[in-house]
Amino acid sequence: MKRRAFAGLTAAGGFAAVMGTAGCTDSSDSSSADVFTAIETEIDANAPINPYNQKTNSFQGYNAMKLGWAKNSLTDANAFYPALAASWSETPDHLKLTVKLRPDAKWSDGKPVTADDVKASAAVSFSQGGGAFAVAPGAAGGVGAVKVIDAHTIEFDQSPGSSNNSFLRNVLNMWVVPNSVYGPQMPANIWDLIKTATDPKASKKDQAAAQGKVQALGKKLVEFGPKKDVSAGPFVLQRVNPGEAVLVKNTHFFDADKIAPSKVVLKNYSGNEQIWNYLIAGELDAAIYTATPANVRKKILAKQGNKMISGFSPVAAALAFNQSVKPLDNVHVRRALAYLIDRKLTTKIGESIGGAPSQTTTGLISDAANAWIGQAAVDKLNQYPHDAGKGEAELKKAGMSKKGGQWIQANGKPFTLQLQVPNGFSDWIAGGKSISSQLTDAGIKTEVKTSADYATYLSEIAEGKYQLGFWLIALGPSTHDAYARLYGPSNGWNQFGANVQHSAPGKNGNWMGGAEKATIPGLGTINPGELTNKLAQANEAQQKEIVAKLAAYSNDQLPAIQIWDYTNIQFVNESRFTNYPKNDSDVLRLHPGMWMQLGYIQKKK
Repeated sequence: MKRRAFAGLTAAGGFAAVMGTAGCTDSSDSSSADVFTAIETEIDANAPINPYNQKTNSFQGYNAMKLGWAKNSLTDANAFYPALAASWSETPDHLKLTVKLRPDAKWSDGKPVTADDVKASAAVSFSQGGGAFAVAPGAAGGVGAVKVIDAHTIEFDQSPGSSNNSFLRNVLNMWVVPNSVYGPQMPANIWDLIKTATDPKASKKDQAAAQGKVQALGKKLVEFGPKKDVSAGPFVLQRVNPGEAVLVKNTHFFDADKIAPSKVVLKNYSGNEQIWNYLIAGELDAAIYTATPANVRKKILAKQGNKMISGFSPVAAALAFNQSVKPLDNVHVRRALAYLIDRKLTTKIGESIGGAPSQTTTGLISDAANAWIGQAAVDKLNQYPHDAGKGEAELKKAGMSKKGGQWIQANGKPFTLQLQVPNGFSDWIAGGKSISSQLTDAGIKTEVKTSADYATYLSEIAEGKYQLGFWLIALGPSTHDAYARLYGPSNGWNQFGANVQHSAPGKNGNWMGGAEKATIPGLGTINPGELTNKLAQANEAQQKEIVAKLAAYSNDQLPAIQIWDYTNIQFVNESRFTNYPKNDSDVLRLHPGMWMQLGYIQKKK
């Protein structure tokens, strides 16, 4: 897979980078002693300095800030480090969240960061929708009210009737922008509109009118581009071109004395190979997760100063099925494929450095499954070991027969498959080719097809154009978020208020096309979408009970086959800077700008 920030699920791509000279040299500055160089994201010179825009020139942890930074926790989705928030407190029922801002936080223009900035940011978030800021009336876990208590204290209330355990993390994950810049872009009655749009007691006519205005405003705000960067982070954008973004130190940042570099250069790239070349040449101080084969890793680590850091990542690569396409609607076919695919071999070929073969399919990475339901419970599930005999038995149960070395369906047609992968994702492409070879050898002719880019891949998979393809699942640490990848909108379950409704395949984003219910041995009939929805309101003990059922359901029904669990592999260079996070640190899923805020990355003496 291409290097990406898993927490945000954003694909990384890019254009050709403007190469510097040695080490950390800024391509337009001969002084490199205190310039930090990294690969961060796509660079679009025409994009606005707006964190709410997908092609933004606001870079998280550098000049784009949130209230808190999520820790790399295995099971606690509400574990955060302070960012612009100094502290926060939540009532036990999750209905009220009080946030205290850092009293010394300032914008790069010298103005203080206040609760009014946070409230304006909440209004912008409402205009974008989603998470705690959905404009649908009664949305579970949605913000019901935002109240400024004083200049540095702000209170968020959940919508009436909700008690969603994701409320805290959804609010803390909000981008914080200056009211002085974004406030004038919004109407004076913005909060009246939001109140009407989210009020289940308002008339449908008034709701629809208010929602329409908020959504129209959202389109305007997401395209809004400030004339200059007003940053609350450790850096301010100085300039950007198609090859790189250059940021300079923000002297007004509240912890400016912790920030060692005077300048940051974020280089663009066109694929994993370019990142590898940068690292081999020693031209990067840090490169967060990049899919890297063993021979390339050896070359990278041979460069003086380069070092590898690793830790767990709550993400798994899976082969997801479009069950609207026959015979993938037959569970025996899906089980057959699970037996016929050698996960260890596929991982060795596709992600030997940054992946470990999945123990089995549960919907969670192996360590998280063991933590939530116990190793003994996981061991009792079907491990789907590589077993050609069991695979053939399952295909026969599906009514197929083997003739001339090829599996033939009951309708007389050969059983063939097309496996889709996005261009540039080197591990998915290699893993897909391995699976294709294995299944073809087993008598199921399988062809790998490549989409032009990740955006096209996501668009077309959502339209149901593929039989099967690679899909990120197990997105923890939130159990709700992890299972929503399998039993959320992509498989037909959409949230309405505190409940979910199931849509037919091909409707409302349902491309996976799984059954709404299934009977699981020892558990009875289960609706996985309803169980997943309950995870958002459940306490820890209740989550364990629900996760056990969902793990068993996922293992039995196989809406996807987990192939490998990712290992968070990152490369840094200690020639110019030192004090990077250590292996297994809970900051490893954060970006280097966030590391700096937490006291990491200092000049080498």
